[in-house]
Amino acid sequence: MVASLVLSFTDYDLLSSPEFAGLGNFRRLMDDPMVPKALFNTAFFTFLSVPAKLAVALAMALVLNMKLKYITFFRVAYYLPTVVPAVTSVILWMWIFNPDFGPVNLTLDAFGIPGPGWFWDEHWSKPAIIIMGLWSVGTQMVVFLAGLQTVPEVLHEVAAIDGAGRLRRFWYVTLPMLTPVVFFNAVIGIIGSWQVFTPAYIATEGGPRNTTVFIVLHLYRHAFENFRMGYASTLAWMLFLIVL
Repeated sequence: MVASLVLSFTDYDLLSSPEFAGLGNFRRLMDDPMVPKALFNTAFFTFLSVPAKLAVALAMALVLNMKLKYITFFRVAYYLPTVVPAVTSVILWMWIFNPDFGPVNLTLDAFGIPGPGWFWDEHWSKPAIIIMGLWSVGTQMVVFLAGLQTVPEVLHEVAAIDGAGRLRRFWYVTLPMLTPVVFFNAVIGIIGSWQVFTPAYIATEGGPRNTTVFIVLHLYRHAFENFRMGYASTLAWMLFLIVL
């Protein structure tokens, strides 16, 4: 981190020695037209994906907290997508969302609904990445499941005696008891979403029309495609301050 801070004040192409550039990289940051676009794309992704992931993970945890037969098998099955390598997941979802022969669009066509272009459509590219991310909420689900198992059963029993139904018990008993877990998952989710990179790099390469140029992808391009490691370090420190 100290080295990257030093590099942010230099011009460094990875091949020759760094040359001191003063505040040149910071001026370039202010003048870079792609930075506002990348920040908007990343913020849009964050503010939609984090609540969606929290809702899906909590719903899955509520189901898996029930005393059902083979529940351990289902807990493992729901968690498995989390350990699938990221590149493999993206390639799988590129097939699922393929507008010509993907199973999603084929199913929609069967009901007479025209399927969108998903990754290849500027209006659907970010929603496609958000939906893809819902497949791997296993870690958040496990944390929620652990939190649910710490809620005292006696509170539910008292609420039921007072006439509270299942929904009211969830809203007035379960959810308030889970607020520390919700907060933890939200913070970790926000940090992770601001670092989204693999789906955009593999599936869309930042397109179409720069709709999936996220800040880490923009940073990567300057560092390892344009060999501007000094400017990439400046972008990295901007991202660090945002996440912090």
